[in-house]
Amino acid sequence: MAARPSRFAIGAMAAGLVAALVAAALLAPEGDWDVVLLATLLALSVASDMVAIETRIHRVLVSASFLAIVTATVLLGATAGAAIGVATILAGWARQRYQADYLLINLVTYAWFPLIGGLAFAELTGAASLDASEPVYYLYVLALFVSALAIDFLLIAGYSCYVERSRFATKVKRGLLPVLPSELAAAMLVLGFVYVHDRIGDPALVLFAILVVVFQALVRALLVSQDRADELELRARQLAGFQMALLSALVRTLDLRDRMTARHSAAVARYARAVAAHVGMSKEELELVHTAGLLHDIGKFVLPDSILKGGRRPLTDEEWKQIRRHPTEGARIVSKIDGYAPIGEIIHAHHERIDGQGYPRGLRGDEIPALARVIAVVDTYDVLTARDSYREPVSSYEAMIELRRVAGTQLDGRFVEALAEVLTDKDLAYRHGEDVDFEQELAIDKRIHDYISGPRSRHPLEAGTPKPDGH
Repeated sequence: MAARPSRFAIGAMAAGLVAALVAAALLAPEGDWDVVLLATLLALSVASDMVAIETRIHRVLVSASFLAIVTATVLLGATAGAAIGVATILAGWARQRYQADYLLINLVTYAWFPLIGGLAFAELTGAASLDASEPVYYLYVLALFVSALAIDFLLIAGYSCYVERSRFATKVKRGLLPVLPSELAAAMLVLGFVYVHDRIGDPALVLFAILVVVFQALVRALLVSQDRADELELRARQLAGFQMALLSALVRTLDLRDRMTARHSAAVARYARAVAAHVGMSKEELELVHTAGLLHDIGKFVLPDSILKGGRRPLTDEEWKQIRRHPTEGARIVSKIDGYAPIGEIIHAHHERIDGQGYPRGLRGDEIPALARVIAVVDTYDVLTARDSYREPVSSYEAMIELRRVAGTQLDGRFVEALAEVLTDKDLAYRHGEDVDFEQELAIDKRIHDYISGPRSRHPLEAGTPKPDGH
């Protein structure tokens, strides 16, 4: 939720606006402006904002007013650019009626970026005695466009970060980088118009107006298409999250039948993530093995209560056949979720053995996915040490002796030693999985909870700025 700006912030923006107006007046040329050019660029800037449409998912408002403002700054000077910028903001606010603090920051931004960029442009080109007939002049025009874009983004996105308590790096990633190609095209339009206007004069305005309209329509179509794609991705993620919530509910329900399921699943998830991190696996692999640990026994739903609640009695051959079905059933359930097939494969293989004597497929060695081999190690360890297991628990030391004994036949020795190193200097509750909680592990599961809707953006800015940036 956005915070209310402080009185100091409001006062600073108001002072900035007054300073911009004073600077614009002082920088105003003594001679007459090209009235036709000024009126046309003003009308084009305002009209572009008035007909701009907003995309639904990212709330991007597509406008080509920035092109007109930068063009006016190049051809008519800093004051003209600032005047068109302020007029455009006020016209847009009259239609949209967004909150006052955003109106203020937009007025400050659209007054200052033409002033700063225009003054620097005039000083540099004047010092070098450049005009539109020389190629290097257009490098200065491009530099003006880039600097204006940077000032625009820094001021508006920076203010949005302040009121939303959000990260500026996120604004850059989501609000600026995706639109840089279209901004490059916009810069080329400005360069082209300045070049043509120098040669044929005001008739070039007709061509410029047509190109601006076409450009705005193309960018709008591009962003609408991207908006639809993002909406589909959002719906897919929401569906996957809903399905994952159902699977988590199944694990909790299974825990009511088998009292150790939830705690054991959480312990396996925590141990597996720690082991995977210890051996240097990627962040994606850490997330996969953690989620697989949470869900690795979900296939036990196929088992009857006579097995789940059978205590420590010996199992019959028929009951063993049923138990050996649970990796396959768990993989079948989990793999139905879009994007969770790799997790299903880990679950399917977590009872395979290095020597090929495991189940359900008799895989051996490297045929078994590495993350499934991690799950096998930590699963065995927790069953040996847990006090809520169906067997008498042993100490962590005794459990590691047993794991090392079967390393190379049942378990992967590399991950056995990694687990031993992870457990070093850990307290008794950690080594026996007593302080682990299913809800806590679920809450940190990145695969489920990494989706962040993030603040809404406007082209090319993000952060729900109620005023379009005019690009």
